[in-house]
Amino acid sequence: MENNAYIGEETGQTRIEGITVTNGSIIYQNGAINGQSHHVAINTPATNDNNNNPPDDPTPTVREKWGKNIEFLLSCVALSVGFGNVWRFPYTAFNNGGGAFVIPYLIVLFVVGRPIYYLEMVLGQFSNRGCVKVFDLAPLMRGIGVGQTVAIFTVITYYAAVLAITFRYLLVSFSAELPWSTCDPSWTDCVNSSFIGTFPMGNGTKIQSSAELYFQKTVLQKADSLDDGIGMPDWKLVLCLAVSWICIVAIIIRGIKSSGKFSYFLAIFPYVIIFILLIRSLTLPGAWTGILYFFRPQWDKLLTIEVWYEAVTQCFFSLTICFGGLIVYSSFNNFHNNIYRHAVIITWLDTFTSMIAGCIVFGIIGHLAHVTNQDDIQKVVKSGPGLTFETYPDAIAKFDFVPQLFSVLFFFMLFLLGIGTLLGIVTSVITAIHDQNPNWKRWKVVLVVSSVGFCIGLVYLTPGGLYILDLMDYYGATFVTLTLAVFELLTFAWIYGVDRVCKDIEFMLGIKTGLFWRICWGVVTPIVVLVILLFSIINYVPKDLPSGYNAFGWCLYTVAVLQLPAWGFWAWYKNPSSGPIAKLQTVLKPMSNWGPEDATTRAKYNNFIDEHEAAPPSKGSCTGGFVRRKLFG
Repeated sequence: MENNAYIGEETGQTRIEGITVTNGSIIYQNGAINGQSHHVAINTPATNDNNNNPPDDPTPTVREKWGKNIEFLLSCVALSVGFGNVWRFPYTAFNNGGGAFVIPYLIVLFVVGRPIYYLEMVLGQFSNRGCVKVFDLAPLMRGIGVGQTVAIFTVITYYAAVLAITFRYLLVSFSAELPWSTCDPSWTDCVNSSFIGTFPMGNGTKIQSSAELYFQKTVLQKADSLDDGIGMPDWKLVLCLAVSWICIVAIIIRGIKSSGKFSYFLAIFPYVIIFILLIRSLTLPGAWTGILYFFRPQWDKLLTIEVWYEAVTQCFFSLTICFGGLIVYSSFNNFHNNIYRHAVIITWLDTFTSMIAGCIVFGIIGHLAHVTNQDDIQKVVKSGPGLTFETYPDAIAKFDFVPQLFSVLFFFMLFLLGIGTLLGIVTSVITAIHDQNPNWKRWKVVLVVSSVGFCIGLVYLTPGGLYILDLMDYYGATFVTLTLAVFELLTFAWIYGVDRVCKDIEFMLGIKTGLFWRICWGVVTPIVVLVILLFSIINYVPKDLPSGYNAFGWCLYTVAVLQLPAWGFWAWYKNPSSGPIAKLQTVLKPMSNWGPEDATTRAKYNNFIDEHEAAPPSKGSCTGGFVRRKLFG
């Protein structure tokens, strides 16, 4: 028998006849002792790994998996297809060139959205780690995942509040008469939304529809400003918020398999409603005028950076990339699942849904302009919550055939879309916490996160809630996400290395990664996101709110972004290597337990990488060699 037993000082592993012992864990490989196969269990004391990481970094435990691949696919669809497709994309497209906006949006989707989507899916599935633990590939950068968790929790709090408002509209849609179709006697300068014709104008006074006033005065009791504070939340909305959180908790408290079962309904049924609403929208008088207005290109807008900025932010918002949710969902996949196919399907489906939603939206808006004899369609369009809770209800109130039915369908669709997205982002926060504290009971983490989310969500249901929502979205979500996205791409592409990612894909899926993905991950995507971040900083305009609120917004941004240097310093400080430079070099390398969660597969992967790294390095200058090595090996 050939003696190939050795102790590897560089790897921290002991290999004897195909048996690998790593930090106290036995890894079984094909091999024999004295010509006979053996099943051996060996316990050895934990030692420091090749990167001198602390010995208390545990080998990842085997985590729960999706019941079926289709459940993962549908859950990702439910995560990515949400409010942003229904109200944000149509208005953003309309406001930035109409049909011309589709061109930069598709380009951005191709070189930014899809590459990031695929990259996050790959690393989540490959490592079976959540959005924080995935940075075991470079522990110095773990704060990125923590900061993204802060950002996504900010989104959760106001997303649930919007869901509560949606649920209230759903409930009142079952009334014998839609409550926003007629004016309340106490409202002045109001015209019934059920009225078909031109709004009467008198004495230069601004006339408002009953749907608009219902949203502002009855539902939110909206304040004119924040000078007197935000006020107290409406008790009816509080109950709706409680119901929304109960639905979320009931689905996720039993784990990812439970969420997967609900994904069939949450991902598929909204499309049934979408196509019903599309058919109805296309058959409304004046609908095609609105749809043509939506697609009419304004080519001069293509030359402005604002349009490209909006395309990138819409791409992030719509696909839910760089928030951690995709990494978490993918981490529950089986190791050899064809993640590439899923990434392509979901990104194109998301775009298709946005375009269909645009047709529905502007079909209804065209009808609204038609029945009110309004030639300028732009005057009947409102962005954000105004589009969802003012323009849509106003148009639905004018339907001549059972408006309650279409109101129920519309708000039920919105509620399902909101639930589907919230499930994903809440799961990412829970997984981030549970991965760091695996001894904690998952159901306790779910209840704590949900309770805190509910309490903070009450702020958005006050008379000043919409102002706070806009503030938190701007500073705590958009700004933070763009900033951390730059560092995430830097970490994955240049610290860990594009070529290493491609080798991981080759080992996991058995496919070679083409030049397009390498160039996007290493060059195009990081540059585009960096330019957009710099543009947003240079063109920063504070919110039209009291200065204290903008200061709070910057504090929230700072708390999230400072997680990166704080956790980076902690990783550097705790590393047992001698010397500051050695510590830095160590925490920029993957930890010893980085890779597939299965010990046997991880051992094969380590051999695969060892063979790859043993190949002669590419020639070239120091800088050129580094770039070539990171991109192409």
